[in-house]
Amino acid sequence: MTLLDAVIFLPLAGFLIVLALPKDSFEAIRRFSLAASVVTFILSLGLIGPYWFKNPGKFVFETDLPWIDSPPIRYHVAIDGISLWLVILSTLLTPICVLVSWNYIQKHVKQFFAFLLLLEFGLVGVFCALDFFLFYVFWEVSLVPMYFLIGIWGHERRIYSAVKFFLYTMTGSVLMLVGIIYLYNQSGTFDYTKILAGLQSGSISLSYQAQLLLFLAFFGAFAIKVPLFPLHTWLPDAHVEAPTAGSVMLASVMLKMGTYGLLRYCVPMFPTAAHNCAGWIVTLAIIGIVYGALVAMVQPNMKKLVAYSSVSHLGFVVLGIFTFTQQGFDGAVYQMLNHGISTGALFILVGFLYERRHSLEIADYGGVATPAPNLSAVFMITMLASIGLPLLNNFIGEYLVLQGATLVYFRWTVFAAIGVILSACYMLWLYQRVFFGRASEDLGHHMPDLNFREYAIIVPLIVLMVWMGTFTQSFIPPISASNAAILEPMREVHVRNTPPVQRRAGKELADAR
Repeated sequence: MTLLDAVIFLPLAGFLIVLALPKDSFEAIRRFSLAASVVTFILSLGLIGPYWFKNPGKFVFETDLPWIDSPPIRYHVAIDGISLWLVILSTLLTPICVLVSWNYIQKHVKQFFAFLLLLEFGLVGVFCALDFFLFYVFWEVSLVPMYFLIGIWGHERRIYSAVKFFLYTMTGSVLMLVGIIYLYNQSGTFDYTKILAGLQSGSISLSYQAQLLLFLAFFGAFAIKVPLFPLHTWLPDAHVEAPTAGSVMLASVMLKMGTYGLLRYCVPMFPTAAHNCAGWIVTLAIIGIVYGALVAMVQPNMKKLVAYSSVSHLGFVVLGIFTFTQQGFDGAVYQMLNHGISTGALFILVGFLYERRHSLEIADYGGVATPAPNLSAVFMITMLASIGLPLLNNFIGEYLVLQGATLVYFRWTVFAAIGVILSACYMLWLYQRVFFGRASEDLGHHMPDLNFREYAIIVPLIVLMVWMGTFTQSFIPPISASNAAILEPMREVHVRNTPPVQRRAGKELADAR
């Protein structure tokens, strides 16, 4: 058993223990959930040190044990420089979500915190699984608690939003399951590393048509989860109706399951299909960047505005992946982390406002900076990080993605950069309407400033925004090494599978660009 196994299964143990606690012991349930999530986060920090001193780009903390004999399904988990930070992001945000929900959740307290720990178990497992069947199990496990978090503790239209979220995600999951079964029939194994090695060496042979269909099957599942335009319509509803903790985990971690899947599975396993589909995928990503920003500008609801900003920001991640460049890959992974921190903080701060005013409508606010200056200050820092101000985290990810796009096709950069400009428009306008102007007497009485618990929630995220924007080398080297390990074999396979005439035509087109 490795440290990674403890990080994976500790939340599951916490889930089972919370279920065993008396349902009326609210304080004990909250305290235990916080303790379990904090211990998991502390253990996950131990994953960082050994990775830096071992072979960069390789999988570490690997466990490969038999689970089911027939078909041969194994408990195979490990992390590399990509999954390392996503695991830590998941373990960091879970205790923060426990604190966010400390006073907010008053009904079915035991079930809420149990589902939160089960969600952490599923999310961490998704980023560590190297057996396709195990990956699918973790993928589905993470879906169940989020469905209940929205459906039970959400707002007025929670049932509609939860069902829509479930149906969209399940549709994509079925497509992915079909692809997994086909790969098993071709290779005789569910092991991702063996299948990838077989595809790269040629020992597992797929026709181009089969590779294209498999790519589309996996891509469909991941694109829904991202979500990529036009498959994004479930996201605003889910965010608006979810409790604050649900919105944070959904935006900060669950959406990354889609972009992680694109980077880990779609691109390296089916490189020729990925290259041939890159044009229309990038087009959808850029449409999502601009469309998400434009729709965010006209939203009267704060949560829906932040939700559409996620559609825009995650378009940058998809753009970075399908540039097939080192800079694009690095920027995509870094932007996953940046979005998790800054957008998670935005949803938390919107939740703070909702707890005070019991409204998500922008029109019900104004002049909040007068009674709550510290709340307005941390909201401003988070807002500036979200729009990509230099020295804050989002700037680095967006810059690397745009640099990667420039190396491939400069027009992509021009159109994507419009989204950066528009993000400043809708965020600054939101801030002006909520925090400036004259505060009404009623609002002043219901708008206390941040308390100690709220400082404990938001300050670590503010520190990370500054740290990730200034000391980038604390995070980038493991990411770059793992991305390079994906890119090099992928390029070799793509060149080998591309006819010489097409290679010459592609080179001439690249030179013309």
